[in-house]
This record gives sequence, structure tokens and C-alpha cells, in this order.
Amino acid sequence: MKQKFEKTYKTDICVVGGGLAGVFCAISAARCGSKVVLIQDRPVLGGNSSSEIRMWVSGAGSRVRNLQETGLMEEILLDNMYSNKERNFSLWDALLYGKVMAEPNITLLLNCSVCEADSDATHINSVTGFQLTTYTWHTVKADIFVDCSGDSILSELTDAEYMVGREAKSTFGEEFGLEVADRHTMGMSLMIQAHETDHKCEYVPPVWAYTYHTDEEMNFKPHECLDKINTNFYWIELGGMQDSIRDTEQIRDELLKIAFGVWDHIKNQGDHGADNWELDWVGFLPGKRESRRYVGDYILTQQDVESGRQFPDTVAYGGWQIDNHLPGGFYMTGHGEGHLQKRRLTEPYGIPLRSLYSKNIDNLMFAGRNISASHVAFSTTRVMATCGVMGQAVGTTAADAVQHGLTPRQAAEQRIDAIQARLMEDDCFLPGFRRAISPLTLKAKLSADWGDASALLNGMERKIWGNDNGYFGMCNRAITYTFPEKTHINSFRLIVDSDLDREFVDGNPDVLNISTVLYRRRDYNFTTFGFPRCMLKSFRVEVLDDNGNWQTAYETDSNHQRMIRADINADTTAVRLIPLATYFSDSLWNTYGSAQAHIFAFEVR
Repeated sequence: MKQKFEKTYKTDICVVGGGLAGVFCAISAARCGSKVVLIQDRPVLGGNSSSEIRMWVSGAGSRVRNLQETGLMEEILLDNMYSNKERNFSLWDALLYGKVMAEPNITLLLNCSVCEADSDATHINSVTGFQLTTYTWHTVKADIFVDCSGDSILSELTDAEYMVGREAKSTFGEEFGLEVADRHTMGMSLMIQAHETDHKCEYVPPVWAYTYHTDEEMNFKPHECLDKINTNFYWIELGGMQDSIRDTEQIRDELLKIAFGVWDHIKNQGDHGADNWELDWVGFLPGKRESRRYVGDYILTQQDVESGRQFPDTVAYGGWQIDNHLPGGFYMTGHGEGHLQKRRLTEPYGIPLRSLYSKNIDNLMFAGRNISASHVAFSTTRVMATCGVMGQAVGTTAADAVQHGLTPRQAAEQRIDAIQARLMEDDCFLPGFRRAISPLTLKAKLSADWGDASALLNGMERKIWGNDNGYFGMCNRAITYTFPEKTHINSFRLIVDSDLDREFVDGNPDVLNISTVLYRRRDYNFTTFGFPRCMLKSFRVEVLDDNGNWQTAYETDSNHQRMIRADINADTTAVRLIPLATYFSDSLWNTYGSAQAHIFAFEVR
């Protein structure tokens, strides 16, 4: 009898899928104190944003002003902007890997495909995956399972209810619904990258690639764009008319023929100014948009997202446009975006917790492109930054549920206020909600050496809806909390301006985080991608000792995060924050050697 290699784990939470939703879910649950096993079927994390696919991370902030996602999303984007100025996708992979590995509560299983589940009609006991690199079967027993796989793999392995395809108008009363429902979906895209050289580059296409002699044969898809920085051929897309899971291999093969044919057209079929351009990279793993969607206690609809509806159990939000790619993809005729069904949103919409757990499996949650939403609503929730904030919401909820011995539904019913408070504490924006200021902070008297700092106590920690909600303070001028008597201070929490609109980032073509660049110009210096210049770079927190002297409790000269939390552990009658410098130090906005410090919150606990 040949040996079968097996390992078994008992954990609080099992997360299946390591895209941004799964990564953020695992990290947030781990930081909330839960033990987590994260299972990913690829060698890298990040899903569609990884080096295997190379799609940019879009979200509400990419379409509606002042709506850039915060929390873990902004934390990781700022890390990337700070340490990966060339926007190298492999370094992005490494960043995500490092974030997960830094959490002692996470056990990471890469190259592991979940293929079995032990469950009954209402409950999952365990899942089992096969790890190709070690030829080992890994079985994970958990209190709560979270499916962030995109394809809703646990729906196939359990009795969890799910939906596929496009609903009829009559199902949810949606304007963009069909007269008759079908099982078609949005397709998947295969990305390519090229760069400009200083010499002529020949291109010989593979013999199996398609040949497009004319623009008409390419259905007038736009490709006269070698002189632009911000370019991506998202329209190399296919598969919506097929089964987006069962036919994936066939769809990939067809996309490869198209992709190499598109490049052949640009290089060899007419003059596109591409003589000196060389193909860098072609993705062999298509980025998938849609497959199966779970059914939760609530199904988000077109009316919800277009009205900017907020829910009592809002735990995340979206704001990307209704962006419904029609199933035909590349083979849809028309000019430009003629194969899209679009409508811009003007306000953020809430995503209720009831759309993030299963209607009929009591310990199953989900986040990413598989939540409980209609096909039309899904066309806005599916983008990665929105998936990320949903992942953080689900991880936080799952941890809270485990710690209180509750199912996700019970947590939604009994613990929603605490869950929302923890999300806002972790810098997640929830439209329509204000974060409660710590009681200890409210006991103190707030004063500032310059200006009015009262905005620090308004519970709104970003510019939004025409209000700044922040304090502009001079560097080297203190913000002070004074207590009526000696008080023990455990820690402080600080929120600073990270330029959520990316208005003051050198070299950024738009608000996107990694690179939107398909083509890389020879004369374009990627290192010009900068870091938010308004960010507070250096500051000091001091406490007043018994002799009336100020003592440094915390100091940094290299901050690159929007949210800073650190321990103080001091008995004192006063604590103060002294901003010292921003990354604007050499700008025309200089004031006494540095720009004004823009701060949204400073409080003590």
C-alpha cells in the first residue's frame, strides 16, 4: 500500500481563496485574535492583481471623488507606493505574501486546491485540498468557513444555494435585467505587456495565432494607443457565452490566439507606430470576472447600488460604476466600449452583512466576486478594491462570531454595532456612520498651539461630501490633551491625510495603485511614481512627567501609513502630538520648512 500524505488542522476560521478578498479576510480575522488557515490554489496571492494576471486594483475611489477605500486596502496600497515605486508586479506579490506571513495567527497553504468538503444540509465540518507541490492532502476543520475563491468552490462541494447568469427584469425589477433570464456571464480577459526600445523589433507570431488584417476583423477594438501611459486591452475578453468554470481551459486557448493575433495586427498589419516596440509578457492565466454567486439573507440589486442605499448592517461599500460586460466579449461588434452596459454612480452604496453569509449553510461566509447580489449589482461589486473591503468586513465578523460562539447570522443580529465599531476602529469607512471617539479622549481638554483642532473629534476621518473633516496644523506646533487628574494612557491612534484622491502623487496617471500600463514607453521613467506628498512623514508624541517636563513616548521620521496606532503606557496629566514634517517638504506649500500637517483624528486610550 502506497503512503498517502495527509495533514489535519483545527482552526477558528478557514479562508478558501487568496485573492485580495481572501488575503484581507485572513489578515483582519488574525488581527482580531482568531486562528486562520488560508488556502490558495496558486503559488502567489492577489488573484487578478497578481503577477499571473496583472489587472489593476479598481474600486469606488476610481470613479467617485473622495471614495478611495481605506482600512487594509489603503494600508497595503501605501506600502506598495512606498516600497515599489516602479510598480513591479512581482514585488506586489511579495508584499501580499509578506503581509500574510507576518501574521502569526495565519497558516498559509499555497498551491492547494480544495476539492472535498465534509458537510450536511446546513453545516460544513471540514474541507480538504490537495497541494500539488508536496502531494499532500490537507484537511481543515473550522468553526467558520469563508469562500473567497471567486468561483464559489464550496457551493459545488456543499448544499449552499447559489446563482449563475443574468436575471430577468421580473426577478428583481431591474432596468438592466433581461426579458428572459439566461446563464451567460461576463467573460475573462487575458493581459499582455510590451515596451518601447531604441531599435526596430521584428515580431513573428505563433503559427496558431489568429490574423487580423483589418480593424474591421478586430471589431473596431481600440488599439491606437502606443503613445499613452494609461492603456490596457481589457477587451481581449471571452467566455461569457460558455461555462466560465468548466470551459476555462478552452477559453484560455482561444484568448491566447486572439492576444497574439492582436499584437501581430499592431506590429505587422498596417502602420501603428509600433516598429520599435517589443512584446514583454503575455498572461497564460486569464482574469475571470464572473462565475457563481452565493445566495445570502439579502440579495443586493441595481436599485440598491444606484440609489446609494445604506443599510443598518452596512459593513462595506462600493462605488464603481455599473460595468456590465456583455457575454460576447471580443466578438461583440462596435466601436470603443460598445460591448459594455455602463452607468456611473454618484454616491457610495452600502453592502450589508446579510449579503456576505449563506442563506442555508449556517457557518459559511463569502467575500469577493461571489457575494449575494444580482448580476447587475454584481457588475459594480466585483472590482478588487471593493472585494478587499468586503474581505476585511467578513474577516472581522467571522472573528467576532467565533469569539462569541455565534453563527454569522447570529453575529449580524446580535453584534452588528460592535462589528461596525471594530471596522471603523481599523480605519474602514462605512457611509452614513461616524466612529465613536474613545471615552478617555472625551474626558480630556483639547487644545492646539495653532488653529482649531475640534475636527479631530467629529468621527469623520476623511474628506467627504464637501466637508474636509480634518485639522490643518503647523508643523512643530502641538496638539494637546490635558486631563483633570493623572491618567493612565495605554496607546494613541492617529489618522493622517494619505491623499485618498491621489492628487499630490508625482507620476501617477490616475488614482490606481499599481500600474495601469500595458505599454511601457522607453522614455517613461517608472521611478517618477511618487508617494503622497501630503502624508505626515515625521512626528512625535510626548507625555508630561511629574516634574512638568515633556518626555517622548513615540517618535518616527519615516511614517508612510494613514493610520498609526502605538503603545504609550504612561501615567500622565497631558499628552501631545507634535507634527514635524510631511513629504511636501520641498514644495511651494512650504511653511517653516514643511507643509501643513493635515490630520483627521488623534486620540488616546
